[in-house]
Amino acid sequence: RGCSVTAIDRDAAAVTPLRSVANIVVADLEASAWPLPGKTFDVVLVTNYLWRPLVPILIASLAPRGVLIYETFALGQQTVGRPANPAFLLGTGELLSACAGLRIVAFEDGFVADPERFVQRIVAVREVLAPAAPPRYALAARAASATPLKCADHEESA
Repeated sequence: RGCSVTAIDRDAAAVTPLRSVANIVVADLEASAWPLPGKTFDVVLVTNYLWRPLVPILIASLAPRGVLIYETFALGQQTVGRPANPAFLLGTGELLSACAGLRIVAFEDGFVADPERFVQRIVAVREVLAPAAPPRYALAARAASATPLKCADHEESA
């Protein structure tokens, strides 16, 4: 609520439903220059899209304290469906490496069963560190009665 939203897609029909809630930019990001030079965003959200030359531009467009949420297909996807072209599949840890310099809050690189797909996901923040206290990113608490953590040959209580 209360967020200013900008949606970018090369297919005008894909973003038409967003017209009442977003500033729409129709642009082919692979064939033309970034359409919003110098603009920064509090959140950059990308799903199921990879154009490697764009990734540094998206990261640079994060405002101070801005959050990047990115999920797209990874190597292995070619074994279960499309896209199958390696040019559109992230290599192992590639998204994590691309976000060096940002605070990584969450990262996953693996297989999702329903629907079957190989993905990488990341949530990262452009931190602005004040000299006082570091930011606190809340994590879900584990209950004391939770199942013990199991690691290889030993158990450890949570």
